[in-house]
Amino acid sequence: MRPSSRRYLKTVVISTGAFVLFGIVTGLIPNPLYIRQVPRTPLDYLFLTTTAAFFGVYTFQRTNNQRNDEKTATAGTVVGFLAFGCPICNAFLLALFSSSALMTYFDPLRPLLGIVSVVFFAGLLYSRSQSTCDACGMEEQGSQTH
Repeated sequence: MRPSSRRYLKTVVISTGAFVLFGIVTGLIPNPLYIRQVPRTPLDYLFLTTTAAFFGVYTFQRTNNQRNDEKTATAGTVVGFLAFGCPICNAFLLALFSSSALMTYFDPLRPLLGIVSVVFFAGLLYSRSQSTCDACGMEEQGSQTH
């Protein structure tokens, strides 16, 4: 069974929305509301793009069948956000640590966090693609009758 075009559209909208939202919030997309304190790097854009894309594909694969993988998806998103976000602009991290500690210890770890995020999402998407889902076939049949 082929997924409906509605699911493809939903995937594109969610991926694009995540890219724009995360890009604006982290200052990777220049905007007047937020000024990024740390220079943008190509890795920041790479991890922003992969996190948004994986988030969209995750929603594409998501079914009504209850699975316990939301925690992995949430962890992948949060770790990805930390990987491309500005370390000294994050109020939560800044409240826990000083800006000099963040730039000294956390900033060099951001590429590693990006890789961890990609591994979380890739593993999750791979395991979802390999599992059989009885509800998936029924969901597809139901969406084709509408």
